[in-house]
Amino acid sequence: MKLKKFYGTWKVEKLLGFANSYNDASEYPTGQKFIGDELIIKKDFFSSKGLEKYKKYQYELKNPLYEISATCYNSDSFYRYYKIDIPDLNINDEVTAIDISDPSTKMPIPVSLSFLAVNNDRLILLSEATIFELKKITD
Repeated sequence: MKLKKFYGTWKVEKLLGFANSYNDASEYPTGQKFIGDELIIKKDFFSSKGLEKYKKYQYELKNPLYEISATCYNSDSFYRYYKIDIPDLNINDEVTAIDISDPSTKMPIPVSLSFLAVNNDRLILLSEATIFELKKITD
C-alpha cells in the first residue's frame, strides 16, 4: 500500500469547489471555516481535532486502520468515480482514496470526511460535498 505519501501534518489551503450533485455554498461559501485548519495523519495516530470549528469532526485515534478504497489514474477516472469536475484540480498523478477506521470498533469515521492522496505534498479533503486542497507542512 502506498500510504506513506498520506502521512504527515496537513494544512487546509484552499476551497477547490463543490460536488456536482450538491452545492454546499450556504455552509462553505469560501471555505472560511476550514481554511488554515490542520489534520495529523501518521501510521499509528490520526487526529482531526485541528478542524476546530466542527465538533462532529473531532477524532483522535491511536493505531487507526487505513484502507485504500479507490484509485484514480487521471482526471477522467476521478470524474467517473466521484462525479466531481474541478477545473483547477489538475490530477495527473495517481489519486488514492483512503478510508480511516477506529481500530476498536472497525467502524470508519463518518463518511462526511474523505481523503484523496494525490502526491507527497497534496491531499484532497472531501467534507460532505465540499472539496478542499491541503498542503503537507511536516512529514
